[in-house]
Amino acid sequence: MIMVSRISYFVFRNSLFLLYLLPTTYCLLFIATGCGARKSSLLLERNARGPLSEALSVAKRFEWQLEPVRQTQTQQDIEVAVNHASREFLDNLFKNTDLFGEYAGRNPYYLENLVFYLQISNKGKGRIFVDPGAFTVVDDRGNQYAMIGMDYVTALADARAPFATATRGAIEDVRPGYFGLSLPVGKMVSAKPQGQFALLKQSALQGGYYYPGVVHDGIVAFWNPSTNATTVRLLITNVKADFSADNFPKTSLEFVFDFTATKPQD
Repeated sequence: MIMVSRISYFVFRNSLFLLYLLPTTYCLLFIATGCGARKSSLLLERNARGPLSEALSVAKRFEWQLEPVRQTQTQQDIEVAVNHASREFLDNLFKNTDLFGEYAGRNPYYLENLVFYLQISNKGKGRIFVDPGAFTVVDDRGNQYAMIGMDYVTALADARAPFATATRGAIEDVRPGYFGLSLPVGKMVSAKPQGQFALLKQSALQGGYYYPGVVHDGIVAFWNPSTNATTVRLLITNVKADFSADNFPKTSLEFVFDFTATKPQD
């Protein structure tokens, strides 16, 4: 009789806890998926420096076709090779376990992103300095696009990810505890795919000094150009070289790559 009473009390106590917990859970779900949801402030910025009349035509979801796909330039023993990274290129790249090991998997970029794969080779006798944050894309509609870092890509991923996926995983982790059932609410609101973040980190072109003989490659990304664009120019700019004894660069180089842009098919 005593044992039955204890079991009944345990069930009753957990039932009360669930009644207390469920409204909170529904509230979180409503905020994350309903009217109270907010985009990251990064996604509220204008996507390009250009005319307001073009603002609604940039960063749209489609895949540009740029020609020529691959170009190479050399200035003062610095070789820059640029490859327009199509969806197929990126899918194959990020699935490569020889490159990314356990994190290899889905392409972390989205159709709103214009992506390039770059390889920079320092074939000279002195160090150079590269700043990917200075790289720029310009289209023939008067729009200029700054490179977007992984914060923008992850913000876009968060806006696209269904909250129900993370919530379902959290609810599956409910465990009985001393005070009843325990729901990891922190997991519900902070769960992110680490593998996708790792791919962005590991594939990004890194800035800094490149010493003689260094060959460095990686990804740079921008918002998609205007849907009305017919040409796109990628500027690998502000590459510093020929440093003096007091660490002052005597040369600043700019590599210009022009592409013909094929309009997306409706």
